[in-house]
Amino acid sequence: MDYLKETPSQTAGPYVHIGLAPAAAGFDAYDRELGFDPVPGDVPGDRIRITGRVIDGMGAPVKDVLIETWQADAAGLYPGQPGAAAGFRGWSRVVPDFETGDFVIDTIRPGAHGRHAPHIALWLVARGINVGLQTRVYLPDADNDADPVLNLIEQPHRRRSLIATGEGGAYHFDIHLQGDQETVFLDV
Repeated sequence: MDYLKETPSQTAGPYVHIGLAPAAAGFDAYDRELGFDPVPGDVPGDRIRITGRVIDGMGAPVKDVLIETWQADAAGLYPGQPGAAAGFRGWSRVVPDFETGDFVIDTIRPGAHGRHAPHIALWLVARGINVGLQTRVYLPDADNDADPVLNLIEQPHRRRSLIATGEGGAYHFDIHLQGDQETVFLDV
């Protein structure tokens, strides 16, 4: 049987923002940017803010990354599930500041979903990343001990790479792509 050669993989290129977040790239393409308003004001739940940076292997911030967030509402339900908060979208797109590389996630505190501790799933895509990277951010003031994903990670110091720092709704979470502090990425 004759098989075709596999197509070479390609990175997202330097144009991720133009296609997925045009306003962040300076283009006025839409009336409302898709994914930039994940939690309308009437959605119930405690508001939280997570700040951070995506850091490359040399310790420099990655400024052209796009981060998608996925999470449950305050009751631990995802949009479309019976009883989920009306108006809650469950996902957003976050782009870091082009000058500093700092990103901000403004959302609500997610509830536990089944056996999973409250967390926000993150998907990263940027120039130089061939396949989008999946990870999670857990909150330090939640009970994370029984979370099945965290417990799959054998080394305790590696588990800590998924837990934000901070308290009272103000958290910090850096994502390290390589190096001694590399964040755990999930093969989903």
